[in-house]
Order: sequence, then structure tokens, then C-alpha cells
Amino acid sequence: MNDSGFVSHCLELLGPLGRTSSRRMFGGHALYIDGLCMALIIHDTLYLKVDDGSRPLLERAGSRPFTYATKTGERQALGYYTAPEEAMESPAEMIPWARRALAAAVAARAKAPAGKKASATASAPAKKAPTRNAEAAGSTAARKTAAGKAPAAKKAPRAAARKAPRA
Repeated sequence: MNDSGFVSHCLELLGPLGRTSSRRMFGGHALYIDGLCMALIIHDTLYLKVDDGSRPLLERAGSRPFTYATKTGERQALGYYTAPEEAMESPAEMIPWARRALAAAVAARAKAPAGKKASATASAPAKKAPTRNAEAAGSTAARKTAAGKAPAAKKAPRAAARKAPRA
């Protein structure tokens, strides 16, 4: 099966759990359900996200961890294990494993440091910049948008009230 065919097959297997998507990453693909990364495809092998609860189940099913060689030659393991072979046959077989992987991804996101959470969650859309013509015209709306708040009203110059000198 070619690279894109295998990715499509895996997305189809995960489809019953939500909106699926993929992105090229690590020389393979990262798979997402509803925007949450929960699986990897490396060298036509599907790896599911694991946590302490799902790892023993996958090990009993004969799954292997995803590992890679560091620059120093050491083997480093990530929190992903191969999907059981029988789960690769149909969405019905994959659903229990994919649910565990999705739960592990949700738990990992909850544990992530604040900076990582902010980038993983959707942020408020940026404010729209005013158009050049509106700003040049000096409209209140343009100044409000540009400054992020309503401008202070300009005060008209006051004529100093002159009091007659006291005698």
C-alpha cells in the first residue's frame, strides 16, 4: 500500500470517533481526531498514543513501542505503540483501541505545561486592522480598532474665565 493509501486507510479506521485529519510530521504522519494528535504513522506502521492504563493492554496484544535513535545512538521511546494487527482490519476492531489512544491524548494535553496548552487550544481570532482610508478619515471606529479601545474625547479649548480683579 502506498504512503497516502495507508494514511487514508488509517483515517478511515479512526473515522467513527470524530473528524479525522493528518499532517506530515517526523518523516511520517501525525493523525488527529477533532484536532487532537492521537496516532502516528511511521514507515507504514500505525502507532497509537498510550498512557499507563493502555500500555499493558497493548503489550498483551503484542504491540511494540515506537522508538528512534538519538544523535548519540541511544534508543528513545515515545508514548506510542503499534496498533494490534486485528485492529487494522476494520473500524469496528479499531474503535476500542482508538478510544484508549484518544483518552491518552486528552490526558496528556491536560498535563501539558501552560505554554503547550495555549498552542494546542484555539485562541481568539486576532483583531482586524482598520483600513487605511478609514483611519486617514479619522473615524472614531478606525481609531477605536487601531488603539483597541475608544479614544478619549478631545476637549475643546476653554476660554479662561477672567475674573475682575478685586479692589
